[in-house]
Amino acid sequence: MRFDGKTIWITGASSGIGRAVALRLSKENTHLILSDINETGLKEVASDCEKNNCTTLVVPMDLSDEKSVVAAAQSVLNKNIKIDGLYQFAGISQRSLVSETPLFIDRKIFEINFFGAIALTKAILPDMIKNGGGQLAVTSSLVGKFGFPQRSSYSATKHALHGFFESLRAENKQNNIKVSIFIPGRVRTNISVNAITKDGTVHGQMDAGQDGGITPEKAAQIIFNGLKKEKKEILVGGKELIMVHIRRFLPGLYYYLSSRIKN
Repeated sequence: MRFDGKTIWITGASSGIGRAVALRLSKENTHLILSDINETGLKEVASDCEKNNCTTLVVPMDLSDEKSVVAAAQSVLNKNIKIDGLYQFAGISQRSLVSETPLFIDRKIFEINFFGAIALTKAILPDMIKNGGGQLAVTSSLVGKFGFPQRSSYSATKHALHGFFESLRAENKQNNIKVSIFIPGRVRTNISVNAITKDGTVHGQMDAGQDGGITPEKAAQIIFNGLKKEKKEILVGGKELIMVHIRRFLPGLYYYLSSRIKN
């Protein structure tokens, strides 16, 4: 993937990894479409990106609302903008036990993390195919590779994204559609702070492990390098990434550790 002169749409762009990736790509002579529910934050990021002589288009969007997603996509397509890449970072995490979590919380997490992401993908994919191809990338998680306490539906949404986007990749090889899946471990963002609890309230605190994670800027550089190489899976994090290999090659050890590891 060559970024020079390309138009890239980034969701979750107002903060965290999405913001850091937007700023990194703004140095590559790109045109950026920036989306998030936080319009004020988006305008601040757009202003920072434009300092690097990058052009931006701010498109606020609520991933929990299908109509908002479709309207956002249509507003961009109506401008006859050729989208070369769609990189999705927006999402919500969870801190609650299965036995205590009502179904409406599970549905809310799926609505944002899974259905919101695939709604936007479906809205722009036909146009991307018509224009000769493009690059799709979506954010999973380490717990998209295995289950983890207090992340049941969050983990399930990430597993679902793997299934959906791997299928999409297989269907569209002939259409020149490249698909990458980000797999972050511990990155120092507010995802744990903003995670929802069993009653839908905000968790309100950063996990100790995450507080010691890599910076969003380091994560953005890893992601940038992976996207440039069109890697199918991009692992992002530190020593905690070893859990992916433990789960694959030493499942017994994973089962033991997963019931003991704290946040």
